[in-house]
Amino acid sequence: MSGAWKVAYADFVTAMMAFFLLLWVLNMVPPETKAGLAAYFSGERNFDSSATSPISNNPFIQNTDKIDARDLKITEVERSHYAIAQKIKQMLMADAVPQNSSGISADDVGVQLRVNSDIMFKPGSISLQPEGLKILDDVLKIMKEYNLYLVVRGHADGSESQAFGSPWELSGARAASVLHFLADHGVKPTRLRGVAYGETRPLKPGISEESRAVNRRVEFFFHRPEVMSYSVVY
Repeated sequence: MSGAWKVAYADFVTAMMAFFLLLWVLNMVPPETKAGLAAYFSGERNFDSSATSPISNNPFIQNTDKIDARDLKITEVERSHYAIAQKIKQMLMADAVPQNSSGISADDVGVQLRVNSDIMFKPGSISLQPEGLKILDDVLKIMKEYNLYLVVRGHADGSESQAFGSPWELSGARAASVLHFLADHGVKPTRLRGVAYGETRPLKPGISEESRAVNRRVEFFFHRPEVMSYSVVY
């Protein structure tokens, strides 16, 4: 019993060393990286389909303009994610897509672009609007510039899917339409995947037309080839 205090004291010293080491590491991390980490642990840097933050509310995207992609303090993965996020942000701002109709988010797997289906497609169909063609042209440029894989996630609701039988068919047909466009313009089909979610992953409760309009969307999930088998990809 007389030596028990030594064990407790050793544990205390170890904890203090770990604490001061953490403070030192945090002091060495650039402010932009700290903001990204804070967003990650607060749940804002994820690909949960419930995330609705537009560009202005996403800390990861806010910091893309402040980070030099050549910065040696960030990893190769982080470097590519910031570069892709910058491209997408510039793309949306240049084409003046309403922020309430689009969104960008990112995590340690990839970068996601969300676009409202009403912007991309004619109501209840897979016919692309002029705005949709612009978005796909920009997505095509990203796919040709970077060695990325892409998962296209289609989301639809029952209010516009009568001609297709169900939201499953419409969301799948829209995802397939996007994939056909990219493949027809030179992207290898092996780098592309499509998923149909129908109305199973709403961003908002579909109790009003405004909510249902938000839920109708297409998500472009750009990610590295080596994470193709991750469940989070889908």
